[in-house]
Amino acid sequence: MENKNQEQNSPNMRLDGLTALVTGAGRGLGEGCALALAESGAELILVSRTESEINLVKEKIESKGGKAKALACDVTDTNSIQDLIKDEERIDILMNNAGSNIPEPFIEVSEENLDFLININVKSMFIVAQACMKKMLQGGRGGSIIHMSSQMGHVGSPRRTVYCLTKHAVEGMSKAIAAEGASEGIRSNCIGPTFVETPMTKPMFENPEFNSFVMDRILMGRLGKISDITGSVVFLASPASSLITGASLTIDGGWTAV
Repeated sequence: MENKNQEQNSPNMRLDGLTALVTGAGRGLGEGCALALAESGAELILVSRTESEINLVKEKIESKGGKAKALACDVTDTNSIQDLIKDEERIDILMNNAGSNIPEPFIEVSEENLDFLININVKSMFIVAQACMKKMLQGGRGGSIIHMSSQMGHVGSPRRTVYCLTKHAVEGMSKAIAAEGASEGIRSNCIGPTFVETPMTKPMFENPEFNSFVMDRILMGRLGKISDITGSVVFLASPASSLITGASLTIDGGWTAV
């Protein structure tokens, strides 16, 4: 029975006073996540290989009254990214976003492509999360680590053997981080988007066969938009999700439901 005397509070999704680091923040989903976190009150640390891109994102944030710094760094350069994070005063939120994909048939995957995708999609995410968790532990305030996974971290798909491999690995890594971080108030969760409509993905859907393959599997009948993803990022970063850890939130229009 509900305790009528228990105080009922509206969920707090504000991030004022918190610092969020976003990797791959220069464009696409990374840029969208950074802008959404900033609009919710967080101060941003923008990380990308391409300095010109994150400088533009920084300008967008500052034009709306937010705070951000742009730090060019390749997340696959372990020493550089560790040093970058170590030098920061505080990190409360990590959006572990940087990644890549090379769709190709399983039997044609080269060792070079295999190593590249494992390095950026798994190793670099591990290294960044590890360094940020150390910073969170030093701060003693807890924190939220959010990993950009995929619906492909829950299913398989033709021409995406290595991508599925890496995203399944990220899902397992996140659960293990959650198990270690919980006692210190550090949460670790994944988000798993379906195909998202961006300038980079648009050419893929000009192929009728591929377009049909995707649309037949998204029960809600449309591609994702960046705005479909960013709300979940803000939620998982915020106090509104304070009891959620080791979870994976699929944003897939029903792809993995059947």
